[in-house]
Amino acid sequence: MTSEVENKPVICTESAKELVKELRASFATGKTKSYEWRLTQLNAMVKMMEEKEPQIVAALHDDLSKPELESSIYEIAMLKNSCRLAVKNMKHWMMPEKAKTSLVTFPSSAEIVSEPLGVVLVISAWNYPFLLSLDPIVGAIAAGNAIVLKPSEIAPATSLLLARLVAEYLDSSCIKVVEGAV
Repeated sequence: MTSEVENKPVICTESAKELVKELRASFATGKTKSYEWRLTQLNAMVKMMEEKEPQIVAALHDDLSKPELESSIYEIAMLKNSCRLAVKNMKHWMMPEKAKTSLVTFPSSAEIVSEPLGVVLVISAWNYPFLLSLDPIVGAIAAGNAIVLKPSEIAPATSLLLARLVAEYLDSSCIKVVEGAV
């Protein structure tokens, strides 16, 4: 895998602006707000880890010489648990929450409605490059946001694999990976 890795150039300002513009347009369609879209993305992430675990373990070994057991437990299994927790609780997280009102405003009622804000940027660390790249994405997907992921350039094999897997398994109109140095 390391033979395929090369130094990636820093993304230029114009490319970054275009990428964010594209993701904001996808977000504006309302696509990411639906429970079904969020559920599909989280289930696809679990499927990705189940189907590509050997490649993930190999990339982590190439970058950090991580043993297979450590990669399986501390990167993959923990991420699967995050996905499953989000799937289990997402409907509850999406429900409006009752808020107390003042006696002065009686008989009014109020509620707090959680709304996604738009495009989220995730800049990942190098020491657990798979987990620390995708775990924040679990929360961003569960919240209904579009996402730009910038994996660590210090773990190039994992970064390259993440770019490929995210494009293959997740909705590429709403979730993008940008490789290279910051």
